[in-house]
Amino acid sequence: MITTIIATIIVLGVLIFVHELGHFLMAKKLKVGVITFSLGFGPKLLGKKIGETQYQLSLVPLGGYVKMVGEEPGENVPPELAAKSFSAQPVVKRLGIVFAGPFFNFLFAVVAFAIAFMVGMPALLPEVGEVKPDYPAFKAGILKGDRILEANGSPVKRWEDMAQIIHESSDRPLLLKVERDKKIFPISVTPQVSTQKNIFGDEIQVGLIGISPSGSFFTERFDPFTATYKALIQSWRITELTVVSIIKIIEGKISAKTIGGPLLIAQLAGQMAKAGTLSLIIFMAVISINLVILNVLPIPVLDGWHLLIFLIEGIIGKPVSLKLRERAQQIGIFLIILIMLLVFYNDLSRIVGTQ
Repeated sequence: MITTIIATIIVLGVLIFVHELGHFLMAKKLKVGVITFSLGFGPKLLGKKIGETQYQLSLVPLGGYVKMVGEEPGENVPPELAAKSFSAQPVVKRLGIVFAGPFFNFLFAVVAFAIAFMVGMPALLPEVGEVKPDYPAFKAGILKGDRILEANGSPVKRWEDMAQIIHESSDRPLLLKVERDKKIFPISVTPQVSTQKNIFGDEIQVGLIGISPSGSFFTERFDPFTATYKALIQSWRITELTVVSIIKIIEGKISAKTIGGPLLIAQLAGQMAKAGTLSLIIFMAVISINLVILNVLPIPVLDGWHLLIFLIEGIIGKPVSLKLRERAQQIGIFLIILIMLLVFYNDLSRIVGTQ
């Protein structure tokens, strides 16, 4: 329980803080006044004012917040601070400040993945565990313990690389280079077509030869440049996967019961912390990307709504009606409450085992 609580504070605290840090640094860069930059929420524990900004540590260590001069439309701003008012800035500057929050979350994910790739990521070896009878591998003479070195002339270092080549070779002969008892020899096998369901429940056709991994793995490390490149690719893939998942939920192809909230995050954070620091870092990267997608959704109250409003303002050349924004914000708060109720219901259902 203690591990779960600490891990949850670290995960949510760090990720929300990183988000607010993005807003803060961009505001400072663009010379917009920042009244308060708080690490945590609630009553102030410690604080120091430097220049115009009050830097403080607050009681609840789950994230933080940034309060800017003239942040709210119609807010009374002292004349001496008018030039530093957020609302008085050109649209491009306001867009930059709002976008900086989600961007920092994405940047955090890239850095976290890069660290993981440099420290070393576990990868399954292309070593055969079980061979299913009556499948192409069994008929071709592949045995348990065989190590696949190449597939159609392409070296394979990881199981997933070999599996991808097999999946893409339905009904086409595949030449494998196999190592067995320190001897290397070729084996030709033709993957059979099989209809499977992907993670979204869609039916797809893949090639299978009927083998499973032995479970042996190795630790793969990369230099900083390669690790950063792979981190960018991984972050983008997870972003795409998250967006597609949301679309599938809206379409009804994925159950809304799969949506999780703070309790699920806490549960998973505890599990990842027990699995090791590397697992927790990777988990934080994934959650950070989820926060990016959540925040750019055009739902009133979220960053995505402000981005949309500022884009409209830039197109039409004048601010969007304050009355319309207030009504939209009320609707947004209602939607957020509904979503929160849904995720808490799902989380509690998982805990009591009804899902």
